[in-house]
Amino acid sequence: MSARLLYVMDPMCSWCWGFAPVIEALAERAARAGVAAVPVVGGLRSEHQPLDPAGRVRILGHWQAVNAATGQLFDFNAAMPEGFVYDTEPACRAIVAARDLDTSPVWRFMGLVQRAFYLEGADTTRASVLVGLAEEAGYAREAFAQRFDSPEAHQDTAADFDWVRNLGISGFPTVLAERDGRLALLTNGYQPLETLLPLLDRWLDQGAHA
Repeated sequence: MSARLLYVMDPMCSWCWGFAPVIEALAERAARAGVAAVPVVGGLRSEHQPLDPAGRVRILGHWQAVNAATGQLFDFNAAMPEGFVYDTEPACRAIVAARDLDTSPVWRFMGLVQRAFYLEGADTTRASVLVGLAEEAGYAREAFAQRFDSPEAHQDTAADFDWVRNLGISGFPTVLAERDGRLALLTNGYQPLETLLPLLDRWLDQGAHA
């Protein structure tokens, strides 16, 4: 019997940043039951033009809502400076590259990317920033850089995006529990830990008695 917890997210999605402490706790609970948690990237935004001032104000409004609902902190002043292109594909591809190289540090790396973008005003669309964060998470710098730029990383990232779209998932974060190829939805959208932990425990218990 195979089982996984699938976390459908985007590292530059503000609600996913708000959800970070929740998914960390859920992943730890699943791990104690022998179930691995795996990030799957959904591709929130694909932009090629710099964000205009009105767009920045609109996005900061979303961030303020996440802060109010979850308590996660943001640096509203340093974020998205003039000329910033809000394209989340590179950060998503970085998560995929990290996952493909070694799953052990991938959750730490994901957290570092989110923290860099939301708390430190870093441009996490830039390869140099992502490579530095990967090294901080424990990946070999050259190996990560090569994987990040590889055709395989581009293909695997596109495959994640396609899988998410084919399931009809349009909102992040989403958490799916998979057992023997069958998917159960734990949440589509932010929910607090006290709501989700009993759902996860029930699913884990069903597997233990199957």
